[in-house]
Amino acid sequence: MQFELSTEFLNSLREGIRNNNQEQVKKLIEDLHPADIAEIMAELVSKEAWFIYSLLNEKEASEVVIELDRDLRKKLFSTLSSEEIAKHVENLDTDDATDVISELTDAKQTEVLSHVDDHEQASDIVDLLKYPEDTAGSIMGKELIMANANWTVMRCVAEMRRQAQDVKSIYTIYVVDDNEKLLGILSLKKLLLVSEKEKIENIYNDEVISVTIKEKVEDVANIMDKYNLVAIPVVDEIGRLVGRITIDDAVDILRKEETEDVQKMAGMEALDEPYMTIPFFQLIKKRAGWLVILFVGESLTATAMSFFEGQIAKAVVLALFIPLIISSGGNTGSQASSLIIRALALGEVNIREWWNIVKKEFFIGLSLGLILGLVGFLRVALWSQFTTIYGPHWLSIGLTVGLSLIGVVLWGNLAGSVLPILLKRAGLDPAVSSAPFVATLIDVTGLIIYFTIASIILAGTLL
Repeated sequence: MQFELSTEFLNSLREGIRNNNQEQVKKLIEDLHPADIAEIMAELVSKEAWFIYSLLNEKEASEVVIELDRDLRKKLFSTLSSEEIAKHVENLDTDDATDVISELTDAKQTEVLSHVDDHEQASDIVDLLKYPEDTAGSIMGKELIMANANWTVMRCVAEMRRQAQDVKSIYTIYVVDDNEKLLGILSLKKLLLVSEKEKIENIYNDEVISVTIKEKVEDVANIMDKYNLVAIPVVDEIGRLVGRITIDDAVDILRKEETEDVQKMAGMEALDEPYMTIPFFQLIKKRAGWLVILFVGESLTATAMSFFEGQIAKAVVLALFIPLIISSGGNTGSQASSLIIRALALGEVNIREWWNIVKKEFFIGLSLGLILGLVGFLRVALWSQFTTIYGPHWLSIGLTVGLSLIGVVLWGNLAGSVLPILLKRAGLDPAVSSAPFVATLIDVTGLIIYFTIASIILAGTLL
């Protein structure tokens, strides 16, 4: 059953902690998943959280530690000795252990690793720390089941039992040659259905999907998502099997990438750490840069309006529709930009399909423009029946507003859909063509479209 953290539960837990009633607290948390305990600790003050931590056995504590958010884990580790942190590391898979170690200073890393009793694990962690961040090598785990193609099924089962002691989850068996080059995979089901004397080379599947240690983590996650893989093998430059990446890591990667895209699409740099842990001035730096760029971009709106100062002076009524016109174009562009950025991220479209995207978005933009243009025209027409603000030329003003909306919305939709493709083609992150950036671009160009149409339709009347 899924655990739900309630106020009643927290009150009962705090009461037990306040009374130093270890039995009461143990009873409340004894059947909970480590992720649930980590969630509870995040809701408590440090003293209360450490009380719960002190009641966990070594294995439970290690599983909870990896589930804690970075800020809380950092606070916890500041209270632990290097030996105590090393004990946690020994109870974790190498990929999780590497994540924990990487958050420590270089000096602390060396000190903690020196206290890890399993020298092979310590060596594996050191190797993983050497891989560049955001590559497959940096997130892979060393724990896996490996079988030589020359083995019999009987020997494979025996070796699997021996290796399985160090592997938390067994999804598949990876078949290698004498040089540990990846040849294929073998399912547990197939292993159980054949004779014990059968050779592995006769029963394994050589159609295996793998990634290299230098593969980008987001590409790894997308591959696993595309092929519905719960684990994927990692090979080095010459095809030797060096590790595997499991589905939990892929989920974490996709969540991180989605978070970064959302932050970039909001017009700011992606945050490198959780919101509550990032320093104040670092957060200002992340947000100020784009705001300044967008401010400069918006200032061009005033420049554009200055070119049409004469028209505005002659027909002040035109100024009433400026927010309506440019916001409609900006909103449409932001919609298109968000759709294309997400489609690119999911692999639903690629830059080779740019012309099909342009054609599709042209007709979508035209249709949306016609809808908003009609609404804009009807708004002027209906308003003119109850007020004289538009004067005797309401029809011309209505046509100006309607046609301008068609033009601005069409342009906004095209710009919003094409910009991410152009950035992707240039090797840049499409998410930087964020909604605010697209809206700023449409604000400036939308004014030009609006006043150009107004100059044509209202010539000889208001202008």
